[in-house]
Amino acid sequence: MTGPAVHTEVDFADIQGLVRFGFAKMTEASYHLVKIRDVEGARLWLAQAPVTTAVKMNPPPRTALQVAFTREGLEALQLSPETLAGFSAEFLAGMAGDSNRSLRLGDQGANAPDGWAWGAEEAVPHLAVLLLAEPGQLAEWTKTGCGELWDQAFEEIACLSTSNLGGREQFGFIDGISQPILDWAFARSVTVNGSQRDYGNVVCLGEFLLGYPNEYRRYTDRPFVDPGSPGAAILPEADDRPGKKDLGRNGTYLVMRQLRQDVRLFWRYLQEAAGTLSISATSLAEAFVGRALADGAPLVPLSPETIAGVGDAGSVTKRRQDCALNQFTYELDEDGTHCPFGAHIRRANPRTVDLPGHPQGLLQQGLHLLGFGNSDPRVDLTASVRFHRLLRRGREYGPALSPQDALQPESADEPERGLHLIALCANIERQFEFVQNAWIAQTKFGGLTEESDPLLGNREPVVGCPFTGSFSMAHSDGVRTQLLKVPRFITVRGGAYFFLPGIRALRYLSRNGND
Repeated sequence: MTGPAVHTEVDFADIQGLVRFGFAKMTEASYHLVKIRDVEGARLWLAQAPVTTAVKMNPPPRTALQVAFTREGLEALQLSPETLAGFSAEFLAGMAGDSNRSLRLGDQGANAPDGWAWGAEEAVPHLAVLLLAEPGQLAEWTKTGCGELWDQAFEEIACLSTSNLGGREQFGFIDGISQPILDWAFARSVTVNGSQRDYGNVVCLGEFLLGYPNEYRRYTDRPFVDPGSPGAAILPEADDRPGKKDLGRNGTYLVMRQLRQDVRLFWRYLQEAAGTLSISATSLAEAFVGRALADGAPLVPLSPETIAGVGDAGSVTKRRQDCALNQFTYELDEDGTHCPFGAHIRRANPRTVDLPGHPQGLLQQGLHLLGFGNSDPRVDLTASVRFHRLLRRGREYGPALSPQDALQPESADEPERGLHLIALCANIERQFEFVQNAWIAQTKFGGLTEESDPLLGNREPVVGCPFTGSFSMAHSDGVRTQLLKVPRFITVRGGAYFFLPGIRALRYLSRNGND
């Protein structure tokens, strides 16, 4: 990361719309993973591609097209090695290109890349072309968006279809609730060596877009181009590198993973395990996730401040609506008796800060930083979440299957169900890979042992911990219930790291250094 923070403005016309909007009303979508068949044809297609920007329109568009590249795709477009070297090491290596990375991500056993449908070895795509549309518009939009040059330019290796499950993922829970708010107006004050004492959902723009200050008040490394080189005039200036054109600015990294969900196994296991605990399968499922199945409310008490912010403290509806908007922490559940320590939402977003416990004064803060004085030692084991947020834009695929129907015998031609995870971030290692490794796959998260994420854990043995399939629930009387041999419910079917460029960078790539 380089250079001091410089106030700057945002050019929404230079940003792909997925970053700002998510296109939730466009409930039809398909993701086309392609290889470049003809370089000149691909450049011509890219130059004409109707990419939807982040500019607000009235009325909003009914369709959208977004384009992202793997390292292999940029090489196929003959981007110079010097410029390519400016991208992050994780992007250049690829999601499946390093056995150590696979180990850290939990891509072992059934999740190993050698069993993926796409994303490994010869099945690594060059481009991901995302097509989204309002109901009834996708088929026609696919013809229009792809255009006449499509077959000449590209060879399609996979077309990932999506489903509209009404805002719920395949296990039945409301999805997409916990999202950071991007500081588009640069109103967030982040000082050098400053600490965040209160959890907040507003995050610096540079955590999700390259070319802007991040939560460290620094700029993330990215590729630059000499201003005198062919085609560079179209690129924006680099704020932190005077005399350089910024190929990364207004772009971001797009992490895509195809996650197959075994819905029948999930609810059958819960039905059996819940019976031994004398609770309902729904209650156990909620403990796994950390949210209520009906409305997505977190399983934690609300603070007086949160209740006061809602208005009517007696209104359950308003309280739960506020919860769904992320106005909660785990400070009132230090013992984990409401939301288990290992619950999915607690792992994916621990809602921790730099100085948990709100220590007052420099002496107390200094002692706290050394590990003393915190009433809940578990939070000292978890990094401050503001450095590890992800912007999620994924979609479900396959038909819905209710908990009741999941208990019935499966059909001979059982369809695959799951989630096409899409996460946007400016730093793959510090954001996606950290969350996946330290919080999701790690068996020692928050002082736990022998547990991985109850939903996303692969249950494979790790060094020093042969058992990773446990799940524990604390109770107010001090007793802890522990489940053993929780099966693997989710399997990785494919994945890749992509660069989602700004619009000017996209046009630069289509010209390949030609003015």
